[in-house]
Amino acid sequence: MASEDPERGRRGFVKNRGNNTNDYASTTTPYLMQEEADEYWTSWLIPVVVVANIAVFIVVMYINNCPKHIRQSGYDNHKCVARFLGRLSFEPLSENPLFGPSSATLEKMGALEWSKIVHKHQGWRLITCIWIHAGLIHLLVNMLSLVFIGIRLEQQFGFARIGIIYLLAGFGGSILSSLFIQNSISVGASGALFGLLGAMLSELITNWTIYTNKAAALLTLLLVVLINLAVGILPHVDNFAHIGGFLSGFLLGFVLLPRPHIGWLTRQNLPTGVGIKSKYKAYQIVLWLVSLILLIAGFTVGLVMLFRGDNGNKHCHWCHYLSCVPTSKWKCNE
Repeated sequence: MASEDPERGRRGFVKNRGNNTNDYASTTTPYLMQEEADEYWTSWLIPVVVVANIAVFIVVMYINNCPKHIRQSGYDNHKCVARFLGRLSFEPLSENPLFGPSSATLEKMGALEWSKIVHKHQGWRLITCIWIHAGLIHLLVNMLSLVFIGIRLEQQFGFARIGIIYLLAGFGGSILSSLFIQNSISVGASGALFGLLGAMLSELITNWTIYTNKAAALLTLLLVVLINLAVGILPHVDNFAHIGGFLSGFLLGFVLLPRPHIGWLTRQNLPTGVGIKSKYKAYQIVLWLVSLILLIAGFTVGLVMLFRGDNGNKHCHWCHYLSCVPTSKWKCNE
């Protein structure tokens, strides 16, 4: 989302972590379990997260106070959108086409910005940016996606595991974004959402033996991932947050979401004297160990590089194309 806030100068660009709601929705029920005896939890965390994101957006808009700073700027020809909302009204569409606050307000409220993280030691922005959205459209798309994905996952695996995946995936997305995007600010929960999508994929792989329609489910998930990552190559979309969140969630799924194999679930039906020694298959244990090591190594290396002020583009000269591919229709900022 391009921004023309006169208070921000050359940094007046916001990376919108966007995604496709319908694609996410199509992955919620692609396959059926063979064993239906699993306990199901009541989903409460995801609704709380949705309410929290809405509340944060209202607070951001209240602090933004479009009518006041438009008057102070002297640009009378720039009218706030939905002026009947008073200080909650949106910035002019030329400033923010997503119906939201100015980029200066987003920065003030905790948007991801490399210079402030590295030079002013504001590491908390790696977390706060997950809860801030660039506009009403951005918020609605992300929250609808979260409802479609998150509630089903929370019902199956409980609030603790899904909450951990959501937060750590968002954190991982922020780290990767900061390493590669250093001249723009970034906001949004899409890194965390991609983490849930990645966890769905690894959960399917690690619990492969207990599902039916496995091939169809795998192809569906891979197609959804590719479509949403392809959207990320458009300008002003932070695809590095998507990739970092997806990879974090993918590894976390192997660590937190393995299910006992069929033999263990049906052990009470086995003949007397026949026992099952292990709750999990050997490949599940191997995936758990490898994923845990990669997670720890990835977060450690990423944080060390970030706080040393490293620019990821210097180590990977083609990686910037993962977030934006220039064409005759648009140019990339980085």
